[in-house]
Amino acid sequence: MAYVCEEAVERTLSLQRSVVLMARWICCFRGLAMTGSAAKGFSTWRHLRKIGKYAGPVIVGGCIYITYEILALGENATLDTQAVEQEKLKSYIYVPNISLEQQGLERIASKARKELHRAVKRLLQVAAEIFSWPLDEHYMRLDVEDHESGLWLLLKQTKSTIKAVRAQAVQELAKKHHWHDYQYRTLAQACDQKTSIGLARSKDVDLRFFLRAPSSKVIENSCIEDELRYLLASLPQSEVDQCVQYFTSLALRESAQSLSVQRGGLWCFGGNGLPYAQSLSSVPCEKVESFCLRALAKHSKVPSHCDKIVLNGGLQLLQKMYQLRQDSQTIQRNIIRTIGNLALNEHLHSAIAQSGWIGILAEAMKSPHVIQASHAARALANLDRDTVVEKYEDGVYILHPQYRTSQPIKADVLFIHGLLGAAFKTWRQKDNSGVADKDANYTECWPKTWLAADCPSLRILSVEYDTHLSDWRSKCPVENERKSLAYRGRELLTKLKAAGVGDRPVVWVAHSMGGLLVKKMLLDASEDPEMRSMVQNTQGIVFYSVPHYGSRLAEYSVSARFLLFPSVEVKELSKDSPALRELNNNFTELVREQEVDILSFGEMSPTNIGSMIKLHVVPLNSADLGIGDFIPLDVNHLNICKPGSRDSFLYQRSLKFIKDALAKELKR
Repeated sequence: MAYVCEEAVERTLSLQRSVVLMARWICCFRGLAMTGSAAKGFSTWRHLRKIGKYAGPVIVGGCIYITYEILALGENATLDTQAVEQEKLKSYIYVPNISLEQQGLERIASKARKELHRAVKRLLQVAAEIFSWPLDEHYMRLDVEDHESGLWLLLKQTKSTIKAVRAQAVQELAKKHHWHDYQYRTLAQACDQKTSIGLARSKDVDLRFFLRAPSSKVIENSCIEDELRYLLASLPQSEVDQCVQYFTSLALRESAQSLSVQRGGLWCFGGNGLPYAQSLSSVPCEKVESFCLRALAKHSKVPSHCDKIVLNGGLQLLQKMYQLRQDSQTIQRNIIRTIGNLALNEHLHSAIAQSGWIGILAEAMKSPHVIQASHAARALANLDRDTVVEKYEDGVYILHPQYRTSQPIKADVLFIHGLLGAAFKTWRQKDNSGVADKDANYTECWPKTWLAADCPSLRILSVEYDTHLSDWRSKCPVENERKSLAYRGRELLTKLKAAGVGDRPVVWVAHSMGGLLVKKMLLDASEDPEMRSMVQNTQGIVFYSVPHYGSRLAEYSVSARFLLFPSVEVKELSKDSPALRELNNNFTELVREQEVDILSFGEMSPTNIGSMIKLHVVPLNSADLGIGDFIPLDVNHLNICKPGSRDSFLYQRSLKFIKDALAKELKR
C-alpha cells in the first residue's frame, strides 16, 4: 500500500510541476501585456487571477490535497467499485480480476491524477484566451487520465488514411507500456482489424491487446470427428484435384471405420483398411482427426472451397479443435496451416478476425517451437495487407523477418531441402549424440537464428514439398505424376513468384535434390518473360551435396528391391538419366551467361541407409559442378547442411559467400 501511495504522490507531483512551469511561463509575458492600454492591462491581470483561482489550490496545497484525498478515499476503499468502473468505461465488458483493496488504491491515484489533468486543461483554456492559441478540441473534451489520452490519440492515428502514420502508431502502441489491464481490454475492443493484425505482427506484443477467443465447453472427441466429417462432406468434390478427392474420401472412410472399432463392430482388415490399422496410435481419435485435417488442408488450397469452409462453420470448428488438442503440436500446426491458406483470400479476412483467430496466431508466434511459430507467421503475413504485398502459399515460409520491421529488405535468401527433408528440420544445427548434450545455444533452424542475426536486412524463406524414397506407402494414386522435377519446378516457381521472389537480389541455398529443383526452376524461369527477373536477380547459389551427375542411391534402390521401391525422384537421380545430363548442361551455360557465383560442398563420410546399407549418397565427383568453388568436408550426406556451431567453418564459409554475392550486386 505504501508503494502505491508513493507512486500516486510522485505522479501527482510530476503533473504539479508541469502546472507550475506553465504558470511561470505565462507570467513572463506580464511586462509585454502591461505595455498596452490600462484596460488591456486590467484584462490581462484578470485572466491571471483566473489562473491563480484554478491553479492555486493545486500548486500551493498540492501535498495537502493529496494527503486529504488519500485519507478521505481510503475510508471507502472497501466498497465494491466494479459498477463505477464499468460506468466510467461504457464500452468495457471485461471485469478486472483484482482485489477490492487494490481497486481502492488505484482509484485514489486515478482520482488525484484526474483532478490535476482537469486543472491543466483549465490553464490551457485561459492561456488560449490570452494569447489566441488554437486548442485541440478533441483533447479538451477528453475526460480521461493523462496517460490514457496518449493511448486514445495513438488509436486515432492507427485509423489514419496515410499508411506510414498507421504503421508508426501501431509500432508505438506495441511498445512496452505501464497500462492497466482494463486499458488493454478496452483497446482490444476499440481497435480495428488492421490494427489488431499489425499488433499481432509486432515483436513482444502484450497479448491483452487481443480479445479472447470465445470459450467453448469441453467437447467429446466423437463430436469433433462428426463435425469434421460433416464439414468435409459439405465441400464440393467435382472439378477439383484428384488428390483432393482421394484424401477427402480416405478421411471419411477411415472416420467411419474408426467409429466401428469404437462401437465394437467388425470391419475389413484388408485393402485400404490395413495401412490405417497399422498406423493406429494409442489415441485413435487423433489419427482420425489428422486424416480429416489433411483433407481439409487440401481443400483450403482451392479458393472456391475456402468460402464453403468458412460458410459451414470451419473457422469455429478449427478453433474448438485447437483448444482441445493443446497437447498435440502436429494437429495445431495443421490447423494453423489451414488458416494460413484461408488467409490467402482477402475477402475472408474479416471472418477470420471476427472469429478470434488474430489473438490465437499472435500467441502461436511466441511459441518456442520454430515450426509452430513459422506457420503462425505465414498466416499473419497473409492477413497483413497493410504492410505486406506478397502472398505466401502453402509450403512457403518466412524465417525472417517474421514480425513487422522498419528496416528495408535488401535481398532474399531461399532454402530448398532435399529428399525426405523439410522446411525446418533440414536446416537445424548438427545433432549431438544425445538430447542432454545439447547446450543452450543449440538451434532448430540456423537460417532463422544465426543468419537472421548476421544479416538482418535479408528476407529468409524456406520452401517445403513432399518427397518419398519409396512408393510403398504412397497415398494418392496420381501422386507419381507430381513427383518429377518438371512438375515440382513449375509448382514452386508459381508459389515463389507470388511471394515476390525475383523483385530483389536472390541467393539460393539447396541440399541434395533441392539443388536439382533450383536448376530446373531457373531454366524454366529464363524461358518465361514473367519469371525472367528471378534469373536476372540471382546472384549466387550454395549447393550442399547436390547430385549434379547422379547418385549411387538410385543404383542401390534398383538392385535392392527388398528394401526400396524406387520413386520418381530417385529414378531421376540415376547416373544414366538423360534428363539429368541435359539439365546440367543447360544450367552451366545459363550460369556462365548470367555470371552467377557458385559455392559447392561435398560429403566425404558415408551415410547409413537403414541397417543394411552404408554409402556415399553423392560422390565427390557428382557434387562438383565444375563451376565456382568446391569444398569437400568430412561429414555425411545428412549433416552436410547442418553446421555444428555458429563458429564452424561450414556456416562461416556459407555466410561469407552470401554476403559477398549480395555485396557484388549492391555495388553495381
